[in-house]
Amino acid sequence: MRSKTLLPINLKLILLCFFFLFLLVLILRSSSTSSLQKSSPISETQSSVANSSNLTEPPQSTPCQPLPLTPTCNKTPPSLAQALIHYATSNTTPQQTIKEISVSLRVLEKKSPCNFLVFGLGLDSLMWTALNHGGRTVFLEEDKAWIKQITQKLPTLESYHVVYDTKVHQAEELLKIGMGEECKDVGDPRFSKCQLALKGFPNEVYDVEWDLIMVDAPTGYFDGAPGRMSAIYTAGLMARNRENGETDVFVHDVDRVVEDKFSKAFLCEGYLREQEGRIRHFTIPSHRARLGRPFCP
Repeated sequence: MRSKTLLPINLKLILLCFFFLFLLVLILRSSSTSSLQKSSPISETQSSVANSSNLTEPPQSTPCQPLPLTPTCNKTPPSLAQALIHYATSNTTPQQTIKEISVSLRVLEKKSPCNFLVFGLGLDSLMWTALNHGGRTVFLEEDKAWIKQITQKLPTLESYHVVYDTKVHQAEELLKIGMGEECKDVGDPRFSKCQLALKGFPNEVYDVEWDLIMVDAPTGYFDGAPGRMSAIYTAGLMARNRENGETDVFVHDVDRVVEDKFSKAFLCEGYLREQEGRIRHFTIPSHRARLGRPFCP
């Protein structure tokens, strides 16, 4: 009889123990899960995004580089520094207007540093040298006294004294001469048979292939002045005689008869790219690179 009553009691005790153990396990699991969620609160959406991103290679992140405590110091180019000081302390201004200067500046921005030949040494010479920083800028001047005056103030400028044997009152006659066949032949000006070709420059002027040529001299505002007839023709001849490529030629004071007629005749209206105020811009290709090219297009 006792054995029959003890069996159900023992079974009840065993079942109760298992029940309490099961509850204990559930409590422990729930507490551990909640602690994990508190330490790493990731939503279901974030978790799914993270899982999907693992399917592909994660993007490489670039760590931010700390800024230097002191900025890098780059020296101002000497030519630019001299130009800034010169024009900041001088009452003189360049002969060309800002719009006229901008025509040449746009070309210099593309080609500089380059070889830049300028007919005339003036108040704007230091500006041209600075704008062609790293290149070679050469000035040709008719007045020895003026060269001395300018170079005493600005000794870094490269300039040469040149002589012109023409006069403004000869312009019409020289224009007719320039239409002759001997003036249509392309070659070194030193050996040209054309009366307009200037042959007395230093040899290095002829030996360099100039990327830009500015004709802003010699003097040309009265009949006894040399005029720019030969300068314009020779600039065009130098441009055509380069081995390849093209030369940008600028003529200032085209509001005057000589500059107007001679630039159209010998730099050619077909090569004209732009006119702003008193300046014209021509782009002349090499005639040596393509034989048979007409003097004017």
